Amino acid sequence: QFQLVESGGGQVQPGGSLRLSCATSGFSLDDYAIAWFRQAPGKERERVSCISSINSRVYYADSVKGRFAVSRVDVKNTAYLQMDHLKPEDTAVYYCASRLWYGSSCPDDFETWGQGTLVTVSS
Repeated sequence: QFQLVESGGGQVQPGGSLRLSCATSGFSLDDYAIAWFRQAPGKERERVSCISSINSRVYYADSVKGRFAVSRVDVKNTAYLQMDHLKPEDTAVYYCASRLWYGSSCPDDFETWGQGTLVTVSS
């Protein structure tokens, strides 16, 4: 059974950092594009970052560019989202998602989703 499991969420003060992890279960991360999405209460889901399967090309939403960094370690079947200089508006449930996508780009749609992890940025 294909599964993604996120971890690393929590509460942090503005300006702080968190690192989210996304581990696969039942499949190898190779050849899969990985994206991070978030959804805040009352708002639409937003894709914040994506990393391609080939060359680990990365993409970021303007709202997080320069503060977040996505990475992947395929031998560990794990992707990461390093979040620095966090702001209250970053508060949301963060999801990782995957899709079999061999290339240096990222797809528009994703097939497998994790259960989400809550990030709260508050003083």
